[in-house]
Amino acid sequence: MSRQNLLPRTAPFGDGERASLDAVLGAASPTQRAWLAGFLAGLDAAGGQPAALPAAPPKAAAPLTVIYASESGNSEALAGTVAKLARKQGFKPKVVDFADLDIATLPKAGKLVAIAATWGEGEPPARAVRAYGELMGEGAPRLDGVEFAVLALGDTSYAEFCAIGKALDERFEALGGKRAAERADLDLDFEKPAADWIKGALKALAPAEQPDNVVAVDFARAGTGEEDDAEPSREPVVVEVVEHVNLNSSRSDKETIHLALAFEEGAPAYEPGDSLEIFPENDPQLVDEILNAAGLSGDEALRKALLAERDITTLSAATVERFVKATGHTQAQTLIDSGEAKAWIEGRHLIDLLETYPAKLTAEHLGTITRPLPPRAYSIASSRKEVGDEVHLAIAAVRYETHGRARSGVASVHVADRIRDGAKLRVRLKPNRHFRLPQDPATDIIMVGPGTGVAPFRAFVQERRAIEAPGRSWLFFGDRHFTHDFLYQLEWQDALEDGSLTKIDVAFSRDQPEKVYVQDRITQHAQELVSWLDGGAHLYVCGDAKNMAKDVRAAVVGAYQTVKNLSAADAETQVAALERGHRYQQDVY
Repeated sequence: MSRQNLLPRTAPFGDGERASLDAVLGAASPTQRAWLAGFLAGLDAAGGQPAALPAAPPKAAAPLTVIYASESGNSEALAGTVAKLARKQGFKPKVVDFADLDIATLPKAGKLVAIAATWGEGEPPARAVRAYGELMGEGAPRLDGVEFAVLALGDTSYAEFCAIGKALDERFEALGGKRAAERADLDLDFEKPAADWIKGALKALAPAEQPDNVVAVDFARAGTGEEDDAEPSREPVVVEVVEHVNLNSSRSDKETIHLALAFEEGAPAYEPGDSLEIFPENDPQLVDEILNAAGLSGDEALRKALLAERDITTLSAATVERFVKATGHTQAQTLIDSGEAKAWIEGRHLIDLLETYPAKLTAEHLGTITRPLPPRAYSIASSRKEVGDEVHLAIAAVRYETHGRARSGVASVHVADRIRDGAKLRVRLKPNRHFRLPQDPATDIIMVGPGTGVAPFRAFVQERRAIEAPGRSWLFFGDRHFTHDFLYQLEWQDALEDGSLTKIDVAFSRDQPEKVYVQDRITQHAQELVSWLDGGAHLYVCGDAKNMAKDVRAAVVGAYQTVKNLSAADAETQVAALERGHRYQQDVY
């Protein structure tokens, strides 16, 4: 049967053109035809040309709110991906950081995607604490009529895996929202499953097709290149170690490596506040112990894979479950059934599981039980304006003992023990736009960075020196001993002399009977600290999230309470305002 021609002979096209258009339009779906009609109408309008009357009024793009709670930047990056794909599918997305979220706006969202990371032991990222608390509180608004989908990011090495995403998913439903897509709980190797989930969630959230309408095209964005903004490459590059120095004295019980890395083709366009991810290798001795426990000694191909590709330390409840599924080990199954697995794995690694519950494994089993070896991110301790095509890092070697076995950090001890000048490393830039120097170099800055938390502030001071910033700089640094652990001491003295650092206050906790920390120095200098902040200074905190960052924030709240004679609630409001104004920034781990 011959196909019916869609275009009449009176259409202003030649015979060949009509035939080509008929071929395209005849095979197009109703949605594709509607989109094309809207596109052509909008194209004429955008070009200032008279537009042909459309068959029907254009349909407004469906609004979509994408909120994210991010600590390391992964949730934020995925939120951007959702927005780009959603825009191409006819949505009008709005991306909102939890730090800036007004929960009163959520009932009007209509369609909502939430991407949330879990930090530490089941806590929200620092920037998300305020809005998350409000959402979980009694005053949270109803979400009747809102369709939602939640993507949860986490780390199975922590007991409370993806706790924040799970809590949000349940909370949205409890507030009357309708779940459009099932939540996904993703581990560190999230990129591929996250991409699949995003596609499915957008399909589930898409409005019902209305082929009689014309799909709107956002011509205001056409040609802006917004969707094609240049982003740093996610491909690792190989660098050479040009300097490897222990910053602690030989009598210290700590070991902090200053690592200078050279890029053959020029350093990436990093900014002070960014991080660099190192792709480490596992301890060869531990690899051999794993192979021996698994009954796979002598498999060189597997040994090579375990050295550089698989996470052979992390032990989680999911790891135990995968081990039981692969081996059918009855005693390990009993551990799960008894509910004792969560307590048993605490402080233990994969080698403990394999030695406690011996089983004959295959290479495929080990691949199933373990996850890909993730890179480790370290704050960049240099400014390109001062060090050129290098990146400097300050890495503390992690060593400890649990359950009678010596343990070590995968990346930190790889750097400390098995890397020397001339060695090669694979690295990748990890930008952090939420930890940036003020745009106005005349703005004062206060930096709180004990231990290796001082790394980004070395970059801040180098940058401000290079641009001759007129703003004042105040550093709070702390460690154990002045004599052995004063990281970059000579550099701070030089910075004080040349004016790139205005003042420094230090806290060495083990140099006196009563321990003194950076938060204690903040309390001692409360009057001056509040004066700087009232004058517009920005406050930065980098380092331990579990204790230090919380104690520092409490000290700042206390400073406002004391200096301004405020109630605890009003002092908290003052600090929360600093955070919402991006004048209190944290980079914690």
